[in-house]
Formats: sequence, C-alpha cells, structure tokens
Amino acid sequence: MLLASAEDKFRQCAQGYMVTNTGFLDLRQRGLVEILCRQLSCGEKDVEYRFFGGYEEAERMLCLFLPDYAMIEDSHPLTVIRAESLSKGKPLTHRDYLGSLTALGIRREMIGDILTRDEGADIIVMEEIAGFLLLNYGKAGRTPLKLTQVPLRELRIPEAQVKRQKDTVASLRLDNVIASAFSLSRAKAAEAIRMGLVFLNSMQMEKTDAQVKEGDKLVLRGKGKAYLREVGQKTRKDRIFIITERYL
Repeated sequence: MLLASAEDKFRQCAQGYMVTNTGFLDLRQRGLVEILCRQLSCGEKDVEYRFFGGYEEAERMLCLFLPDYAMIEDSHPLTVIRAESLSKGKPLTHRDYLGSLTALGIRREMIGDILTRDEGADIIVMEEIAGFLLLNYGKAGRTPLKLTQVPLRELRIPEAQVKRQKDTVASLRLDNVIASAFSLSRAKAAEAIRMGLVFLNSMQMEKTDAQVKEGDKLVLRGKGKAYLREVGQKTRKDRIFIITERYL
C-alpha cells in the first residue's frame, strides 16, 4: 500500500504537472520509496523527487514530487506546532508528546520529528492538521500545554550532543564500523544488521560485509545515529584508523 500510494503521487505530479507528496516516512519506508522513485524516474524526466523533513538532520521525512517549475522551499506542506508546558514538573519526553497526539486519532504519517526541550517542544506536522491541533491538543499526559503555530523557518533545533571517537577496525565492513561507532561487540552489531535495524545513508542494510565510506551516515534503531568522519592510515597490525561521531 505504501509503494502503491507513492507511485500514485508520482503519476499525479507527472500527469497533472503539480506538486504532490507522501506522508511522513520512517527510515525503512524511506528506503523502499527511494528504490521505487529511482525506478520511476528512469522513464519520467519531468519529475524530481526529494525527501524533506523540515531540517537537515530530520529522521522522519516525506517524499515530495516536484515538477520543474517548483522549488522545495515554496512547495512543502509542513508547519510547526510549538508546545509550551504550563507545568513546572518533570520535562515531557518525546514519548509523552507522541502518545498524546496519537490518542487524538492522528495518524503517524501526519507527524514528523518532535524536537523536545525542557520547557516544551517543536512538533513538525502536515499543515492540514495544524488547525485541528490548535483547537484540540491541550495536554500531554496530565501536563497542560500552550500551543502556537510558527513557520518552519522558526523551528528551534536543539543543540546536538556529539561523541567523537577514535578507533581502529580490521576493515570498513558495516559490522565493524557499527560495532565501533555504537560501542558494541562485532557479534551484536552483526545481529542488529541481520535484524534490519541498521541503515546506511538512509537505506536499510542486511549484509554485514557492506562497505562503509568516509562521510557515510549510520543509524542503529534504538541507539541513534553516527557518521564515519575520517578514514586514516593502517596500523602496523594492518588495522585501519577511523574517527566516528555519534549523536546522543
């Protein structure tokens, strides 16, 4: 159903010469849609597809289909609902916000990233549900919220905590680099890959021996994301120096 819907949006853009888009996609869905889009684009040169989630490091993105006249900055359907906690208690978590939103009956594909901070959160959503949220979304758990709608350009992106790590690996196989970046044994890294929990440059990978290059983005579900920032020379024992950055 996901791929059929994405193909339908692609065809609408090509035939109607108009901007269309999917709902928000998780990493696995994005990988499947990207494979489809590559295939469809081979026979249709007038449609550009772009994945967009509101900011550069967004985890949840929609796929925009753009005719040649359209610019992504003017064509995306996203807005930001800014939620401010009216309670001085324990800060709300991502789970608190997401649970209270889905309890309203809102489908997950309508909600993008939820960027939390101590005093509230910026929630990226489809603009079509913004009015509904402003009228009906008053609490996360037992915590009352004050809501305002702000344009995407005013999105508040929390400063990321980054752990920079130097290490050596036997090779640039995916299991080796995942083990190093996320402080796992190679066996656990290989198991995570085979379970479909690892993404390389937003594509789900299930081969432990896939090769990783300098600059590649690595995601391990439940553990976060990391980048292979530098690949250095080999040691005397024929291991490779690497530097990774893990986002906590």
